[in-house]
Amino acid sequence: MTYDKKPAREGNQMVFGIRAVIEAIRAGKDIESLYTQRGLGGGLLNELRDVMNEFGIIAQQVPVEKLNRITMKNHQGVIAFISPITYQKVENIIPEIFERGEVPLILVLDGVTDVRNMGAIARTAECAGVHAIVIPAKGSAQINPDAIKTSAGALYKIPVCRHDNFMQTVKFLQESGLQLVSCTEKTNDYIYAPDYTVPTAIVMGSEEDGIRNDIIRISDHLAKIPMFGEIESLNVSVSTAVIIYEAIRQRSAPPAP
Repeated sequence: MTYDKKPAREGNQMVFGIRAVIEAIRAGKDIESLYTQRGLGGGLLNELRDVMNEFGIIAQQVPVEKLNRITMKNHQGVIAFISPITYQKVENIIPEIFERGEVPLILVLDGVTDVRNMGAIARTAECAGVHAIVIPAKGSAQINPDAIKTSAGALYKIPVCRHDNFMQTVKFLQESGLQLVSCTEKTNDYIYAPDYTVPTAIVMGSEEDGIRNDIIRISDHLAKIPMFGEIESLNVSVSTAVIIYEAIRQRSAPPAP
């Protein structure tokens, strides 16, 4: 298998060459990103496409110039980057949480694209004891060394669940008995209103567009952070910390006499 390291990618493990990428996928490597040369064809590439379909991996078609900027070695029009973490499935995690007698607290990130925001959010979530982070396979920040560094290593410790059918995964959380609390400005209710002592999935939206409307519509609670200054919003990593620690405050409060 052909590997290379590129300082510009800060240590991401790179696999290049069609056969090498095929074998990396078949070996169960978590592919963070995959680039194929635009217009490339051939029998071996068809085999790669079959393997990608089998494992649910989507490639970005790019000009050969972009591939050459990544590496000048014989990439054969295909370059992949292997994730530094192993992604998990939330369907496996939720039953384990209940079996341990714990109350699930899951963080759902709907399109957070900045790697440093991702790292900062993971650091807060791990410190607060969040059980897992759920992200979409498309339109989410890469888990790369920048994200790992910003998380202070938390991304190695907290389960990250990456799913292709994101809406189906969110509905699965609801069907498993978790309430969906979406942090959004599209409400008059503050983050203090929901009862976070029950099984909960907190949903945070993207830096630009917020939470998609499909999730807003099925949410059990919409909650916003009170704002009193002239600036209209907080950074998503800060907002996430605020609402997570409201959940922790409620869960840590002594029972009423």
